[in-house]
Parts: sequence; structure tokens; C-alpha cells
Amino acid sequence: MSKQLIIAEKPSVAQDIARALGGFTKEKDYFESDDYVLSSAVGHLLELAVPEEYEVKRGKWTFAHLPVIPPHFAIKPIEKTEDRLKLLTRLIKRKDVTGLINACDAGREGELIFNFIAQHAGTGKPMQRLWLQSMTATSIRDGFANLRAARDVEGLRNAAICRAESDWLIGINGTRAMTAFNSKTGGFHLTTVGRVQTPTLAIVVEREDRIRKFKPRDYWELEATFGCKAGE
Repeated sequence: MSKQLIIAEKPSVAQDIARALGGFTKEKDYFESDDYVLSSAVGHLLELAVPEEYEVKRGKWTFAHLPVIPPHFAIKPIEKTEDRLKLLTRLIKRKDVTGLINACDAGREGELIFNFIAQHAGTGKPMQRLWLQSMTATSIRDGFANLRAARDVEGLRNAAICRAESDWLIGINGTRAMTAFNSKTGGFHLTTVGRVQTPTLAIVVEREDRIRKFKPRDYWELEATFGCKAGE
């Protein structure tokens, strides 16, 4: 009998789904019923590979080695969660699993987590999207009754991939450029740059600068007593 593999983003969500649908038996790290195999990631299981894993400009961090732009973006397992990735890959490749259901969180990162797993497994099996806004049993059952086609959320997946790749490009190149600049007189002065980190730091610095430049001025407060005749 063919089954659908449900992949949630975290174990607690997988447990909620198992309770809502019913009929599951618990294995070590997954659930199974007559119609479904159910397991989960534990957040991100894969990440974009670091520059050293590409055949791109290697060596000392200098402006001559910038920009670092890989010919493609490869993904690699996150070491501390590699066992969970191996489990999901094995479940995906089971012969009785004929399709996948993305039950990761409804949003960009949920799309990225699931699609990186599917990409790593190299599967061409059909995929559907479970879209949940609530974790009540009724909402979960309604979600399974109204599964979305993977193409319906393709824009979110593409947005998540763009976010990850832009973080990589800005972080890697910005960090190496600023480190090279601050190390030009000698030594190695690591200066990290990030798409979110750097603008946030700029806001903090701007605020601190305004505080330091503040010059107190005298001001006056008025106090007065007002009165009126009764009836006026």
C-alpha cells in the first residue's frame, strides 16, 4: 500500500498531527499509519556551503580575492542534526512512500527547510503543502482536507532561497572586505558584516552618537493658580 510522508518542522508539531489524525503507531523517531508516515525536522537541517567548499577564489582575505561568487549554491548538512537528516532521507526513499506533504511552518523558512531536505534527498516524488494557521485538531484535519499544490507556494520558496543566498553573498563578501580593510596595517582583525546585523548596528551607533553629542539646555516650567467666581 502506498503512503504519503508528512514532514513537520519540529517534533512537537508531528505529535500534534498524529493526535489529530489518529491511527498512528510510534516508532523511534517517526509515526506510521495505514496511509501516512509522519516525522519532522528539528529546524534547519541543511545550510549553504561555505566558500572553502567551492572552487572559487581561495587564500588570504584580500580585496584581490573579492567578490566571492560561487558558480552555484551548494547545500550541506548541519553536523549536529545530521542523524535526523539521514532518517528523513531514508523515509523519503522508501518504496512505499509515493508522495511528500510539507507540514513545516507556514512561511518562507518552512518552505526552505522542507525544500532543502527534498533537494538533498534527490527525490522527484510529488509534493503537497499543508498550510496551518492554527494547531487545533480541527484545523489540522481541515488542513489535510484542503492540501495545496506545491506550485501554489512556489513564490514563498523562491523568496526564502533568495533570502538565504543574499545573506551568504553579503555576509561572506562584506565580512572579508571589512576584515581586509581593518587588517591592512597588519594583523587579522575580523569584522563581521550581515544583511540584518550591520543595519541594526548602524541604528545603535547612530543613537549612541546622538546621546554623546547631546548638549543640555536650560528650560523653564510655568506654575500658576487659576480661579473663577462661582457660576462664571
